[in-house]
Amino acid sequence: MINAQLANRRLFYTALFLALAMAATVGTALGFQHIGGYIPCKLCYEQRTPYYIGAPLMLLAALSAWLQLPTWITRLLLVAGGALMVYGLYLGAYHAGVEWSWWQGPADCGNVGVVVDTGGRGVLDALDQFVPPACDKAALRILGLSMAGWNAIASLILAGVAFRGAFARSM
Repeated sequence: MINAQLANRRLFYTALFLALAMAATVGTALGFQHIGGYIPCKLCYEQRTPYYIGAPLMLLAALSAWLQLPTWITRLLLVAGGALMVYGLYLGAYHAGVEWSWWQGPADCGNVGVVVDTGGRGVLDALDQFVPPACDKAALRILGLSMAGWNAIASLILAGVAFRGAFARSM
């Protein structure tokens, strides 16, 4: 009985950590966009999808552990979160490879729907100043890595945490 409670507690904290870490990661990207003014490209937007799905899924996993549902349910949700982060790793590595010119990116990468601020002038005047972002140019590099590269690292770590939590032996 005590072992099952300890396992549920460990699963709860693992799932809660993943939910908060996923929300913080995508929140950072949103902060760079809305506060920092970095306009994301098509691949940047795609990299957010695993986090938008994963954070609520990990909250659901934490809830299932909190309610002491059978541990296989929480473990299955953690595996799903880990799989989402593996997909996020793929997307981040693919985008980083495009930025480093290791392979071609999508042909329609500049076609991102963003709001153009006309500043009270005409739309044609604003279009002269607005350049849609390209997937093959990193808007920002931190310690030599682009945001896509950092996303790949974050996804790898979060996938590892999710899979370790899902497949760890019960005490």
